Amino acid sequence: MALLAINLNDAAISVQDSNRILYREPGIALLEDDRLVTGLAAFSAARLKPRRIHNAYWSDLKTTPLADRRFQHLSAADIVSRQLEQIWRQHSGDGIVAAVPAYMDTDNLGLLLGIAAELKIPVAGMVDAGVAATRREYQGAVPVHVDLSLHSALLTRLTQAGHVQVDRSEVVEGCGVIALYEAWIAQIAEAFVQQSRFDPLHTAETEQMLQDSLQGWLAAASAADSVDLEIDYRGISHAATIDSLELVATAAPVYHRIVSSLRALYRADETPALQLSDRAARMPGLADILTARVGGEIYLLEPGATGRGLLARCRDMKAGDAAVSLIRKLPWDQSPVESKDAGAARSAGQPTHVLFENRAYAIGADPLMLGSQPGEGDRRIDLRRDMPGVSRQHCSLQQENGQCIVRDFSRYGTFLNGHRIDGSAVLQIGDLVRLGTPGFELRLITTEIGDGP
Repeated sequence: MALLAINLNDAAISVQDSNRILYREPGIALLEDDRLVTGLAAFSAARLKPRRIHNAYWSDLKTTPLADRRFQHLSAADIVSRQLEQIWRQHSGDGIVAAVPAYMDTDNLGLLLGIAAELKIPVAGMVDAGVAATRREYQGAVPVHVDLSLHSALLTRLTQAGHVQVDRSEVVEGCGVIALYEAWIAQIAEAFVQQSRFDPLHTAETEQMLQDSLQGWLAAASAADSVDLEIDYRGISHAATIDSLELVATAAPVYHRIVSSLRALYRADETPALQLSDRAARMPGLADILTARVGGEIYLLEPGATGRGLLARCRDMKAGDAAVSLIRKLPWDQSPVESKDAGAARSAGQPTHVLFENRAYAIGADPLMLGSQPGEGDRRIDLRRDMPGVSRQHCSLQQENGQCIVRDFSRYGTFLNGHRIDGSAVLQIGDLVRLGTPGFELRLITTEIGDGP
């Protein structure tokens, strides 16, 4: 036997050896009477028995009793223990090396190691999932690993100084698989109602059919302009058709929140290299929206890429050799790829003015300074009122190399669409820049000059 790799992303807890994926099931549990079922068996009953479904035990791993009074004898740790026990009973080896998603903190990992020890599962190592998945250098660019869990989008910015290492991680809550599936199921149900006068949300059984069919329909949407939908219920076939772009439009609020977080991770002079997990890549339209709004290049990973990255570089680890701690850097084991400078895509919808208190200020080649005491002679927006968190010379807006750029000079931070930037960022029409707490908000706009009526 040899080490097994386990990816702890609850959208699909996966276990693999050097040859194949052995287990790939979601972190979902069905609690019914004295019976506890996890994985696909629970997922297949999620719409039939929604009040008995729990799906946050991996992302909220604790020993406190569940909030549901019917199941206060159980904690999230108990359910994690049950799923791990079931996995290890079916697929055991010399030990495991785990890919850890960004939503798990130090306390979660300590508890997980305790559960593994109680189950007698040897843990040889734990590695940040973004690092595990990144096996090559992206020359000329800055990589961010993009994945989705059940409840959040996971964004990991990586450095490349001789190896791959975590620089910064963002967990974008409410932007995971569940939020997208809920929106798409409601939209598809409405398409059935309008086109066939059949409401699949009327019964739990047909609602479950929607969920069971959704992944296949999403795959079809990624390959064609429209998707043919069909449900057979009590001997009658019900059909509808939906445009793939309609599915993308429904997902747009979630996608745009991911875009906002990603853009704040990049400085103005950096070229993005967006590395998408196979799960993120399967979301219709997501890669296209990231290309249009963030820029750079998209790199799509194959299924099991994270586990293979673990096993290729951690095969010599052995349980018990040393205390287990989270590894946040690894060497590359594949040839580098040279990224093209596609930063111009980020300037689509370039602002020309910033709107503050009903007045538009032009943004030009000379910096427009913002702060409580901008320097004399500067083009400036003077924020003299008392506002915590605003520096004297807080930030500047400027047109440079075909892009509109914000640069932060403050101790307190400048926020782009609610996310603190790291020194600088590229701006787009409609963006909100915030200074201070609760702060001044300024909207980026453009003006259109016509020939008159």
